Amino acid sequence: MPTINMVETGRNIERIRKRIGLTVKDLQEIFGFATPQAIYKWQQGTAMPSIDNLVILAAVFGCRIDDIIMTDVQSVRKTV
Repeated sequence: MPTINMVETGRNIERIRKRIGLTVKDLQEIFGFATPQAIYKWQQGTAMPSIDNLVILAAVFGCRIDDIIMTDVQSVRKTV
């Protein structure tokens, strides 16, 4: 069964964010967070965005939630 790879998902969030030209501060403002800590935790893979926040990220990034979340199965395929 595939499981979510939190570290790779975090790296992916950071990669997509940078590719579309957003800063952590930009995302902080979009989400209305008082501090950027949650976004840094997502990017470091120590926490996952909630489903609601994944929906917002997908809308902001212009992609599907599936394009953000990385599973262990996807990580193995990338290295093969």
